[in-house]
Amino acid sequence: MNRRGGKSPHSFKRGNKSSQRKPKSTLKSHNFIHREVQPPEVSTHVAEYSYTDLDLHANLQHNIKEKGYTKPTPIQEQTIPPILRGEDVLGIAQTGSGKTAAFLIPLLDKLAKNQDENILILAPTRELAEQINEEFRSLGKKLGLFSVLCVGGQSMRKQIELIEKGSRMVIGTPGRIMDLTEKGKLDISRMSTIVLDEVDRMLDMGFIEDIRYLIREFPEERHSLFFSATLDPKIQALMQEFLKPSYKEVKLQDSPSSDHIHQDIVTYSHPEEKQRKLKELLEDYQEDGKVLVFANTKKGVDFLERNLQKLNFAAIGIHGDKEQRERKRTLNQFKSGESNILIATDVAARGLDINNVSMVVNYDAPDNYDDYIHRIGRTGRAGAIGKARTFVEE
Repeated sequence: MNRRGGKSPHSFKRGNKSSQRKPKSTLKSHNFIHREVQPPEVSTHVAEYSYTDLDLHANLQHNIKEKGYTKPTPIQEQTIPPILRGEDVLGIAQTGSGKTAAFLIPLLDKLAKNQDENILILAPTRELAEQINEEFRSLGKKLGLFSVLCVGGQSMRKQIELIEKGSRMVIGTPGRIMDLTEKGKLDISRMSTIVLDEVDRMLDMGFIEDIRYLIREFPEERHSLFFSATLDPKIQALMQEFLKPSYKEVKLQDSPSSDHIHQDIVTYSHPEEKQRKLKELLEDYQEDGKVLVFANTKKGVDFLERNLQKLNFAAIGIHGDKEQRERKRTLNQFKSGESNILIATDVAARGLDINNVSMVVNYDAPDNYDDYIHRIGRTGRAGAIGKARTFVEE
């Protein structure tokens, strides 16, 4: 495992018990063991059309080509044409499937060709909203368009200034969008299109009433796009309220597959042993790539970050209480490989598309099996076999 220096004589110190743990998961050890591992199938999908076959704005076509996009991914292939036709769409696809471009490409075309088009994109976390905004800027060059990123942790005054300058693309999190709406700084009634990205996570995070409020502020004649990794009754109820009956459903996968991830447990009997075994696991891990470590609390993330850094591991932590600038810097360090261990809570990691994660470590076990599958689904991608290790108290 790459480290900042040689091995340190320090060992983990006992932390505040509440900083490491919340009520134990009800999952049993056998949930975390999967002995039969198959290499993931490399997609042999061949798209029926190329981007050049689409009637897109010339500058948008240039930007798509510049990014190296030639043929659409499955989610893009099936959603871009109906979005261009103005149909409501429900897309069920995982992070990393190309769904951001699936809605941004047709929506950029609409913005470029129709001056009356105004769009609101809602995402569950600041990081995901920022990723969408970066993709918008990349695909939207030389189209005469600009966006405003409306998230917490950044200056609301600057966001209001950009809105007042006439931005027709607003990208944000429900909390900040609600604040701007309630202050009368963002007029939702002038919007024509709404996108809910990672809608399942937004509902899990308790944003359902905010979302209902915001959609009801839209004109009755609107264009609605919902993207989610799963389709549960809460989402179905929201769909029935706000999608046109003729909406197009594109369903690629219900949940991440764990068949190509080698899963096992690390047992411990007391906190000091748990800390020591994490140190040994990271020291023994010699493969290239990145390691994603999950803790259940913000204090737990801070505790692990401090102690792993004392041991000279290139470890960094991310959670919701950190400043947005620091969170962005942390992600960039992890993506670039400057730091190869990222410690995160579930909320902070939602929606992040990070390549080359070779191992996921559940230092704190998740509360349920769905969360477990979503966590370990960050590894074992692009034809590689991943590893997942979950700490279980004996």
